[in-house]
Amino acid sequence: IDILNLLDKIKIRNLTTELIFMAYKLPGKCSICGHDIIVTNFYCPNCSTRTEGGFTSCKFCSLNKEQLDFIEVFLKCRGNIKDMEKELGISYPTIRNRFDEVLQALGLGNSNEAAIQSKPKADYSAILVALEKGEISPQEALRQLKGKK
Repeated sequence: IDILNLLDKIKIRNLTTELIFMAYKLPGKCSICGHDIIVTNFYCPNCSTRTEGGFTSCKFCSLNKEQLDFIEVFLKCRGNIKDMEKELGISYPTIRNRFDEVLQALGLGNSNEAAIQSKPKADYSAILVALEKGEISPQEALRQLKGKK
């Protein structure tokens, strides 16, 4: 009977451990500075194994829940944008914007787009005003918007 009580206690401990350790998603970024994190240990609630070392997280760990859900719909729809529009109830431009956000979060965004997006809006206005006044050519405006001076 003592062995049965012990087994019951072990089952309760394992269940409690599983509930505690399965409650949180592994973060991909530091909550303080936003840089990539290194996981230094992990634990298996099934066999109580603890492993220590320096483990990098996957690229997808840095995505938030909405971005992961979006990727899941993309995979479910086999990349068909029209099916995604129906599934999500959003327009093609909104889907494209969400794709761009996911690509940026994964570090896969277009570098020219990133250069344009990183310029302050005041720079945009100055470049467009100069273009409108004929002070610079369209090619020069494009070069400046892309960050190539």
